[in-house]
Amino acid sequence: MASAPKRLHSFSAIAAIAVLQYAAPAAAQWLNYPNPGIPRTADGKPNLSAATPRMADGKPDLSGVWIHQRGQNQPPRNEVGQPGTIFDFMPPGSQISYQPWAEALYKERAKGLGAGRPTEHCLPHGVPDAMLYGGPMKIVQTPSLMIILFEELSHFRQVYTDGRGAPQTVLPAWYGYSSGKWAEDALVVETTGFSEQSWLDDSGLPHTDAMRAIETFRRRDVGHMDVKITIDDPKAFTKPFSVDVSFNLAPNLDLLESLCENEKDVAHIGK
Repeated sequence: MASAPKRLHSFSAIAAIAVLQYAAPAAAQWLNYPNPGIPRTADGKPNLSAATPRMADGKPDLSGVWIHQRGQNQPPRNEVGQPGTIFDFMPPGSQISYQPWAEALYKERAKGLGAGRPTEHCLPHGVPDAMLYGGPMKIVQTPSLMIILFEELSHFRQVYTDGRGAPQTVLPAWYGYSSGKWAEDALVVETTGFSEQSWLDDSGLPHTDAMRAIETFRRRDVGHMDVKITIDDPKAFTKPFSVDVSFNLAPNLDLLESLCENEKDVAHIGK
């Protein structure tokens, strides 16, 4: 087994390559395209402090292309752009209380710098990591369904707001099964039915099939949205914990296809 310094060096080199690969499609997005429907000032600039847009039924419209902001505990990224973890987005002073087996597994994964994570094999980041990692996401909202499109890896989630709730019989899914309901101007999304294969973040936080995620979406105005994500998994943690994620609207770009079709990391990580 490689020593820790050598493993860290290998991970850094791979991360640097990944950043360069990801930066290429980002530069090819529809930049400087004035997306319709976004209020603008007299000089044509997006008015990101304008009032929250609303659907025909009066509910806030969360639609748009969004980019998450730095976590409140997140240190400056290093030169290779290593992404943050769940811990970067937790409220100051809060902690994760593990079941013993989950803590041991997390420490083992973290010691290996997350080697073996699903994304090495082009598998999804999962919840909540898909909203903490990578590039922009696009929300498309209708009265009965909200779709979240992730540019990275071209994955998606469906949040049903038609009152159906979680299915009775669940085939485990990487993003689980999501249903949402409105609490005044906040959309509260409950997700269950997760596959145990996913990780909570790329550093190695595990979960079980008992996991339940509660996400509360609040759009403050045209350009800003806050999401609180609470993880409740009594098999892995002794009590729930939450992360707070803020997003800024990207008013002048749209998503491009981003496939994981040339995966070469896994042969090098950990060596």
